[in-house]
Amino acid sequence: MAWKMPAETAPHDRTWMAFPREGITLGDSAAQREAGYAAWTAVAHAVARFEPVTMVVDPSELTRARRMLGEGIEILEAPLDEFWMRDIGPTFVTDDERPGVLGAVDWIFNGWGAPSWAEWQKSAGIGRVVAEASGAELVSSLLVNEGGGIHVDGEGTVLATETVQLDPRRNPLADKARVEAEFARTLGATRTI
Repeated sequence: MAWKMPAETAPHDRTWMAFPREGITLGDSAAQREAGYAAWTAVAHAVARFEPVTMVVDPSELTRARRMLGEGIEILEAPLDEFWMRDIGPTFVTDDERPGVLGAVDWIFNGWGAPSWAEWQKSAGIGRVVAEASGAELVSSLLVNEGGGIHVDGEGTVLATETVQLDPRRNPLADKARVEAEFARTLGATRTI
C-alpha cells in the first residue's frame, strides 16, 4: 500500500466534527459554554450548505445536539470527552494504487501529552469509530500525534511540530528519523519540515 494524504485544500466528500461536551475545554462559565455550543453549531451549519457533515456526539449531549443541529447534519453517537476533531480524529489518506480506497490513520491520542487537567480516554477511540463509520480502511499508528500538529501540501511535504511529535510526554522513544519514517508510511511524506 502507498498511503498518501491529499493536500489540505483538496476537495473532499464530507466534514467530520465532534460536538462539544461539558468539561474544562468548553469554558468555566455558562456563558462560555453556550458560546462554544453556538460556535460549533454555526460552523456545522455553514459547512453543511456545501457538503455533508457528520457530528460525533457523546451520549450525554444527544438532546442538546439534536435541538441545535439541523436535519442536514448527520449525528453519530459515540463516547467522547474531548471534541477537537482535528486532534482526536483520524487523518484520511488515499492509495493511488487502489483508486477509490479511503484510509484512516488512527494516531494515538493522549490528551496533548496526558496533562493532569485533560480528559481524553474516551476520545482516544474516536479514530476507529470514524474509520468504521466512513468505511475507511484502518491504518494503525503507534505514534502519538494530533491532526493539528501536521499540515501537508499533497506533494509529499509534511510540516510537523517538534513540540508534538518529539514531546517526551507523547513519544518518549521517538526521534526525528522514527517520526519521519512513520509519516512516510502513513502519509506518503517524502520530506518532513
